[in-house]
Amino acid sequence: MYLYSGFCVIIKNETIDGITLLHQTPELMIESKHHVNEQQLAMEGQQILAAQRDPRLFGVLYEKYFEKIFSCVYHRMDDMENSRDITQQVFIKALKSISSFKLQGVPFASWLYRIAINEVNQFYRDSKKNLTVNLDSNRLYDIIDELEEDSLELYHDQLIKEIGYLPEDEIQLLQLRFFEKHSFKEIGDIINITENNAKVRTYRLLDKLKASLIRIKN
Repeated sequence: MYLYSGFCVIIKNETIDGITLLHQTPELMIESKHHVNEQQLAMEGQQILAAQRDPRLFGVLYEKYFEKIFSCVYHRMDDMENSRDITQQVFIKALKSISSFKLQGVPFASWLYRIAINEVNQFYRDSKKNLTVNLDSNRLYDIIDELEEDSLELYHDQLIKEIGYLPEDEIQLLQLRFFEKHSFKEIGDIINITENNAKVRTYRLLDKLKASLIRIKN
């Protein structure tokens, strides 16, 4: 497993699977923390229905989510070219499956994140490469704060080591909750568990990390 810090550059392509997308500027953009209100959901629902009738109109959704999905992929890798290719595959799969997407099911953003994470995991399985995790120092401090520990500098480096020992599913929880700032509801939608289960798993993981740090401290 490789742990690193990085910054992504966004590269766009306006053709997906041979379909030229008709790009439009959405009137409302999804906020960076992914939370949306009823008006935004209603507008997005209209955009999804439009894309289901005419695949070329998928460009609106592509524009809206490209950067977030690219960032999601890039933070799980350390390779710009592969990240770009995987992101493109995510939208190809989404475009091919858009007709089967149900508005009353998983939110569209969570559906895309689920596809993206599955594509990244498939890449690592196929390539037999080690998992890469992008650790932002500010987000690490968020985890330390959540652990209710005061010695931030003392625990920073040790926390990185402890995260490196975690299994992939637990690292994924940390990425989604602390590095990408998803709500528990969104996490549940992305990894296909209930909101409560996402919360329980996350706090159980924090307890596990805290116990490890205290053991080392003592």
